[in-house]
Amino acid sequence: MASTSTALVLFVAVAIAAVFRTAHGASYTVGAPAGSWDLRTNYANWVSGITFRAGDVLVFKYARGTHDVLEVSKADYDSCSGSSPIASFQAGDDRVPLPAGDVTRYFICGVPGHCDGGMKLAVRVEAAAAPSPVPVTMPPPRAAVPSAALPPSSNSAASAGSVASLVGLGLAAVMAGLMGF
Repeated sequence: MASTSTALVLFVAVAIAAVFRTAHGASYTVGAPAGSWDLRTNYANWVSGITFRAGDVLVFKYARGTHDVLEVSKADYDSCSGSSPIASFQAGDDRVPLPAGDVTRYFICGVPGHCDGGMKLAVRVEAAAAPSPVPVTMPPPRAAVPSAALPPSSNSAASAGSVASLVGLGLAAVMAGLMGF
């Protein structure tokens, strides 16, 4: 019984961790670790080593007033036009959450000459991967033992089993609540 409860608690804990990873994605500082949102960073090289997923966040860091971040259409990205941005950021520590689904987001610096100088970033966002099921190995069933052969139950053993069951139920409730997100 204890190993079954332990397996259940372990399964629930792993499932909760998977839900948190899916619900709260990774945070990527654009250009890091060698650069930032600047004229020196090669964004095509930077983005090539990262798989972006729904729920991830892009963080654009730059000196406020020196640069900005414009989210633009593909056509505006290709032509380095910031005349009709989808979104505009100027704080210097801008956080942009990435949406669900297979989409590409386009960003440029709107300061004249900066996009043409290489300050442009295209980010392909993959759909969030569904958490893979975690195999749980259950102990083999025990042969029935006559009740006369069983030792008397201990209150401490019963309490430990109850605590493990309550912990498992609590974690299951938390996981069920998170699934509602």
